[in-house]
Amino acid sequence: MTSAAEDRTLVLVRHAKAEQGGYDADHERELTDRGQRDAVAAGRWLCDQGIGVDEVFCSTAVRAVQTCEGIWSAGCSEADIREEHRIYDASADRLLEVVREADDDANVVMLVGHAPGIPALASILAEGDGSEQAHELMSRGYPTAGVAVLRFSGRWGDLAPGVARLDRFHVARAEREPAEG
Repeated sequence: MTSAAEDRTLVLVRHAKAEQGGYDADHERELTDRGQRDAVAAGRWLCDQGIGVDEVFCSTAVRAVQTCEGIWSAGCSEADIREEHRIYDASADRLLEVVREADDDANVVMLVGHAPGIPALASILAEGDGSEQAHELMSRGYPTAGVAVLRFSGRWGDLAPGVARLDRFHVARAEREPAEG
């Protein structure tokens, strides 16, 4: 295996803004109009960063699946989305278990899920290593449509706390929002 094949990128996405009420089950909450626009903005940002995705793990929650769809609609990737129930309401440790199952042929893996698991996973994987600017941005919070890009070398099965570095952190927001009221 070449060293280039061992360079990995993990993209951790917190789903975009979802409806707050009107649903019997949290799992069924859908994205708001703003959330749909922000998901597309996240996809555009990933494209602008030159990040194409080889494999995707996505929560089965409607808002997470809709976030993936928005990202793809911006042309980010053609990767198949693997909906994974274990991501819904998961701890950082559970999310790490899921990512460790990624195909070793995949150099870029995206995980779309929820807080507090996604922010906690980003934090424990990087443990302060990486871009100071990215860490500063992430320290302000990991809101909806937050995207962390982490890098590490090795096999997905070897991913562990402290082995990655936070390369970039971005909160995707659509450029124009309609007036509230």
